[in-house]
Amino acid sequence: MSTNVALFGQEHSKKKIVVIDPGHGGTDAGAVGINGIIEKAVVLKIVMEVLRLNRTLYNDTLAIYSTRYTDTLISLHQRTRLTKRLKSDAFVSVHCNHAVRTQAQGVEVYVNRSSSYYSERLASLFAYALHKKLGFKNRGVKQANFQVIKDATNYPSILLELGFLSNAEEAEHFGKGSSISGYAVLILETLIHSLYND
Repeated sequence: MSTNVALFGQEHSKKKIVVIDPGHGGTDAGAVGINGIIEKAVVLKIVMEVLRLNRTLYNDTLAIYSTRYTDTLISLHQRTRLTKRLKSDAFVSVHCNHAVRTQAQGVEVYVNRSSSYYSERLASLFAYALHKKLGFKNRGVKQANFQVIKDATNYPSILLELGFLSNAEEAEHFGKGSSISGYAVLILETLIHSLYND
């Protein structure tokens, strides 16, 4: 796994460190949309756009690392180990939702059942921003024992479900380049607002 840890030095020493996790990857495709779109590919596009915009539009305001940069399966243990190794200020796992009921739509943000105030606050900021700025139905902040956010103790850690691939409207939305960029900008702005205003 390429993490560029060796490059982490003085130029990033005063920046907030964020690990962003594109869910699934490799043999784990995640959800498959009603239009054939695949979760692992969508979330990787979003995270790569986050990295690009942080560099080109936000002048590397954050020191951002991805748990994967290609279509590779990374274990949940490796994802959390990277976050701890970097002494991250925040961890965000990015996913798409799926339901049997095709009418289900909207965004959900998950925290661990024993999460800190800071995880709850970051989750609330994301749920609010996704609704107010991108117009998604806010299905709320929820608690779950997802392994990828379970071990977070010293940093805010959340899991984003950015809409339903099983919903025709939202699945179509995920296929647009403008939507990928919109998600990326919102993720960056929300992280910057949270990490530099606490």
